[in-house]
Amino acid sequence: MKPILTCILVAFCISIAVAQPNIKDNSTTHYSELKDATITGKVIDKETKDPLEYATVSFFSKKENKIVAGSITDMEGNFSVRVPRGVYDISIEYISFKTIKIFDREISKNENIGVFELEVDIESLGEVEIIAERTTVEIKLDKKIYNIGKDLTTAGGTVSDALNNVPSVSVDIEGAISLRGNENVRILINGKPSAMAGFGDTNVLSQLPAEAIERVEVITSPSARYDAEGTAGILNIILRQKETLGFNGSITVTGGNPEYAGVATNINYRTEKFNLFSNLGFRYFDAPRNSYSNTTYLDQIEDGNIITPEYEQIIEDQDVTRLNRNYNANIGMEYFLSKKTSITGSLFYRYGEDADLSKVYSDRYNSNALVEQTLRNEKQDEDGDNYQIALNYITKFNNEGHELTADFQYETGSETQYTAIDEDYIISDETDPEPFQNEIEDETEDEKEYLAQVDYVLPIGENARFEAGYRGNFKNEVKDYILQQEDITNDSFYINDTLSNVFDYTENVNAIYSQYGTKFGKFSFLLGLRLENTQLKGKIDSRLTDEELQEAYGFPIETDFDNNYFGLFPTLNIIYNIGGDDTDSEESITLGYNRRINRPRGYFINPFPTRSSRTNVFQGNPNISPAFASAFDIGYLKRWDKLTFTTSVYYQYETDSFERIEETTGQQTTDGIDIIRVIPVNLSSNARTGGEFGFLYNPNKWLRLNSSFNIYQFKTKGEFNDVDYSAENTSWFARLSSKVTLPSNIDWQTNAFYRGAQEDAQTETDGILSIDLAFSKEILNDNASISLNVRDLLNSRKRNAFTTTDSFLRESEMQWRQRQINLSFMYRFNQQKQRNERNRNGNGGNEDEMDF
Repeated sequence: MKPILTCILVAFCISIAVAQPNIKDNSTTHYSELKDATITGKVIDKETKDPLEYATVSFFSKKENKIVAGSITDMEGNFSVRVPRGVYDISIEYISFKTIKIFDREISKNENIGVFELEVDIESLGEVEIIAERTTVEIKLDKKIYNIGKDLTTAGGTVSDALNNVPSVSVDIEGAISLRGNENVRILINGKPSAMAGFGDTNVLSQLPAEAIERVEVITSPSARYDAEGTAGILNIILRQKETLGFNGSITVTGGNPEYAGVATNINYRTEKFNLFSNLGFRYFDAPRNSYSNTTYLDQIEDGNIITPEYEQIIEDQDVTRLNRNYNANIGMEYFLSKKTSITGSLFYRYGEDADLSKVYSDRYNSNALVEQTLRNEKQDEDGDNYQIALNYITKFNNEGHELTADFQYETGSETQYTAIDEDYIISDETDPEPFQNEIEDETEDEKEYLAQVDYVLPIGENARFEAGYRGNFKNEVKDYILQQEDITNDSFYINDTLSNVFDYTENVNAIYSQYGTKFGKFSFLLGLRLENTQLKGKIDSRLTDEELQEAYGFPIETDFDNNYFGLFPTLNIIYNIGGDDTDSEESITLGYNRRINRPRGYFINPFPTRSSRTNVFQGNPNISPAFASAFDIGYLKRWDKLTFTTSVYYQYETDSFERIEETTGQQTTDGIDIIRVIPVNLSSNARTGGEFGFLYNPNKWLRLNSSFNIYQFKTKGEFNDVDYSAENTSWFARLSSKVTLPSNIDWQTNAFYRGAQEDAQTETDGILSIDLAFSKEILNDNASISLNVRDLLNSRKRNAFTTTDSFLRESEMQWRQRQINLSFMYRFNQQKQRNERNRNGNGGNEDEMDF
């Protein structure tokens, strides 16, 4: 690694040397004025007298109004740099230390300018220690900020793994993310929608490395600046982007069982003029999955007659082998046009390949006797890529916060799936049973999304601020599905044109907002209003007419629709600082109100079924409309020297809320099994009331505890197809994290999570317990670390559920991912373990915390 650093630094110095201004022919110019001088010196820690490696020394020419030369110290703290003769302001800098400046120093010859002793910046270092060791939470007007860089259990893991350790957040066994038990949460990357979050598909987050995350902002009462999408709130994931001058970064290599291999890098190069940053990763893994279901079919009454099902009971056992390869790269550059203006460009790319093999054994019973057993094989090959181009411009008119920012993003992605399905008899009570049709599914999905955004911030005096802005988000996705089925008379395949279709879906959102915040005494508040217009357009290309679709699917279907929804979304956030006059006081009370929207995704609207098996399908509903919710939140924070306590109570009322209904379609497979579908519908209302509390306790350097508890109750009222789906239930989840420093400086971390039992109108779900364990040791003079972690130590992360409907009863168990054991090695260069980490508020964080 050292030769690489040396080459880069030499190249950097050469580029500076050759970048000097052209010398015009002038008879008064002397050769002595053009000759460079070699300047040497040394930088050390004033307290410990230790040399400071990678300290920055720069020479600023007032005549040329720019830095004309610079150097970075070596392992012994020494520097050497060639400088054109002249008069300079010299700056010696090292992160978390006070900068030394020498003004108007004349350079006329080769010389050693001495030893510079830098003092620790207590204010800056204190901020680092609070983030890194004493606490991991900050309370702002509209958010809680969690730094997860110290989480050992996510080493070698994914973004989903990291989110599952954040208070108020839970990730279920299928990767669905919920906030306070509500799955309608908006995921942002650096304050904006992103291809990294998979165009709203949170499963993509399970393919990105956790090492790329700097912090997570939990925004339960979003201000008007944010998109109104997400009735539960917003999770804003801030990626790492170091401020350290020079070349710095880290590389992590991980191996594990079940089969896992991964490499993740975070590399940055920063000068006074620009900052190059990158996050690169590769993962190969086997993620075996298994499920079990036991379905009992009930007799039905039709026109006064009792209809008996073909089979009384069907038991299915499924085992899935999933081989995945994922590549992701995020590279960019921030260029400083001036001290107050910069432009940032970045490119994100992700490519993935999946090869899944599913085996489903089905046992079919009548009168408790096994009458038929089959084996269904489903081989699915999937590949897809996404890329995003992003540009950001920011100009600061002064140092008081008067600024203008503009953003543009273009994202595109494509995904193809090829699935071959066959099913054969193992046991049958028939002499010559009718063979099953083999099937081939071809599915292609293309997505495009544009984002344009402008934000303006105007401070008004010392304690007030006005903001306004515009955001336009334009998204299109086209899904082309072709089903080929076997003609069992001649073994050929034909296209089933009643199910094959093309679904073209567009979502356009235009929004403007303004908000005003001020502070007086111990009170701060932020009041805002957002206006949004949502356009949902869809066109279904199919052989079936509207009438045939209605007959096939049991409800009216529009094959070409264009719906517009206009909404006003007020927000109010208030904070009262009991213990002081600033927002980081030791004790505070917060109050939040906001109105939000839940827009249906494309797969929620597409009426053509997606099949998980021959007998179970998911079917969208083109009649579904956005849901609207109003939410209230009251929070309290108390911080002592070693203990931080937070609590809140909240209430949310949602109209036209989405619910997934499970019912029979009235159709059967060729061997007489009822086909069951899941369909999303708008129910009339959903009221959710809850409370949560958490504490962080750091009694000393070797012990840190973090715990949270959330309990909530929801009431749903509504009916669909003349069936009442009203329900009322109370559930809860809790987590506890402990980090202990053992002898020999070995860190031991344990995370435990438990989600209580849940119940809705149709399904009862048992509680789930999950425990993660990790050990870590710093090596190589604290420049590297080795970690061993076990996720789901007890292999207990399984969903057990019981579903009751008028036509069937089902008992099921699902394990999305088995216990995982990983061993990781991380090497850091130009990053000291604690001192060189700084809480960065930039990089798209969209800070609304009113830090006056």
